[in-house]
Amino acid sequence: TRVRCYRAVTCHYPPDSFILNLLPLSMRLSGPRDALLHTIIAKNYGCTHFIIGRDHASPGIDAEGNPFYQRDASHRMTQEHSREIGMTIVPFEELVYLPFEDEYRSQDQIPEGTQYISFSSSDIRERIRTGRRIPEWATFPEVEAELKKAYPSPDKQGFTVFLTGLPGAGKSTIAKVLYARFLEMGDRPVTLLDGDIVRQNLSSQLSFSKEHRDINVRRIGFVASEITKNRGIAICAPIAPYNTTRAEIRKNIETYGGFIEVHVSTPIKVCEKRDRKGMYAKARAGMIKGFTGVDDPYELPEAPEVRIDTTDLNPDEAVQEILLLLGQKGYI
Repeated sequence: TRVRCYRAVTCHYPPDSFILNLLPLSMRLSGPRDALLHTIIAKNYGCTHFIIGRDHASPGIDAEGNPFYQRDASHRMTQEHSREIGMTIVPFEELVYLPFEDEYRSQDQIPEGTQYISFSSSDIRERIRTGRRIPEWATFPEVEAELKKAYPSPDKQGFTVFLTGLPGAGKSTIAKVLYARFLEMGDRPVTLLDGDIVRQNLSSQLSFSKEHRDINVRRIGFVASEITKNRGIAICAPIAPYNTTRAEIRKNIETYGGFIEVHVSTPIKVCEKRDRKGMYAKARAGMIKGFTGVDDPYELPEAPEVRIDTTDLNPDEAVQEILLLLGQKGYI
């Protein structure tokens, strides 16, 4: 995507005014040291001048919202060693947009009190990802078109609906109704990864030990991430009792698209009344070990997108709540 964007930009410049020279090196995101390494490499490629951004190769901010490196740290380090390397460093300050003048200027050249708009590449990607309009002055139309291919709007992204809850809470029933509703829409391929179905196929060799149950859920999460990556819809309905595992699955899937966690929060008393197979009774009698909700804990989701108690809610009403949220987020 980055290279296609570079090529899209070149059509706005005279053909003989640039050379697109690609460096087969991944970013280390080590800030000033990364900037110094890139300067040395540029020198070895025959360059005489090198542009260094204000936050060159910075990983951004940490978990507490603080920058990893001081402002202009890359400028200072590269300029300190520029004579030794034999390169002229060109510091590049942040450009901001002045709406009244309809132009970009370096932030350090703007008089105090002047109204301006700061619009980063991250802002552009986020607007594209969420389907919001990008101002005409923020980027070239050709670049925007390339970014839309890589960061589709929510209505073109894949996503996963991950239902979790106690045995007998109503996950599978909701999942089947939701599956039918998505098929009716017909705009994306849909896959149902129900716990029982996966047990019969993908995880048929696994037992019901804690370790194997966790492996089973991770497998479901992996398949869902592949479906999401390819812009389909995955509906998962495992018990998935552990917060850590659910968080890992969320992180993996959100790399590629949307993740909607649905906690089917039906109380255990209601789940036991619905238990046609008598699994709860067997677990309480000691005939089954490690049964979620009896002698193995179910960790309540901390911040699911939806909580649904099916005690007094029929499947169609439950599905409607999920669809309403998906509509609000722009996925459907």
